[in-house]
Amino acid sequence: MKKIKSIPNFDRPREKMEKKGAKALSDLELLAVLLGSGIKGKDVFEVARDILKLAKEDFNNLNLDNLKNIEGVGLAKACQIVAAIEFSKRFLIKEGLKIKNVDDVLRITEELKDKKQEYFLSLTLDGASNLIQKRTVFIGTLNHSIVHPREIFADAITDRAAGIIFVHNHPSGDVEPSKEDIEITKRLVEVGKIVGIEVIDHIIISKNGYYSFQAEEMLKKDE
Repeated sequence: MKKIKSIPNFDRPREKMEKKGAKALSDLELLAVLLGSGIKGKDVFEVARDILKLAKEDFNNLNLDNLKNIEGVGLAKACQIVAAIEFSKRFLIKEGLKIKNVDDVLRITEELKDKKQEYFLSLTLDGASNLIQKRTVFIGTLNHSIVHPREIFADAITDRAAGIIFVHNHPSGDVEPSKEDIEITKRLVEVGKIVGIEVIDHIIISKNGYYSFQAEEMLKKDE
């Protein structure tokens, strides 16, 4: 692999991007631009190559911890990469996306099926069922001490959302709701009624399928 110092100035990633645009850059070159520089004894392309290898192996689980394990990637560079990924995801997901049914939800939360931990997500929608924002509310076992309806709905209120859908995964593969799942859903529905944001559904997903509280008539909004 060529060292960046051996590449003519006009063909270096930043200069190439300036002249030809980002689309002209390879995956490796894009990462090199994000990183900016390497470290003593390790060129920026060598660091980028290690990150690219990790991304190809398991892009959905790319995070600060496993990036920081790469020689040449400290907290600052790891944050730059994760922030760039999240920023892109938010705009790519939001653009013109309607959530009309469970299948639409499953398509944009597919990454949860293979997670080894529980992830709890919220999807805020406008009055026309367009996705406003997809958020990871927390990671870990679902229980009352972690789920704070005030914080969840504070974000939804900021979004001026008309409705909200909750999604979480069961790494065990069993999609049947636990007692905790049912109790937390009831609390969220009640808070939704108070703040005027409809809880449209709570969906549990796993590699073996899904469970929809709405489809199973478990939301009990009118009581």
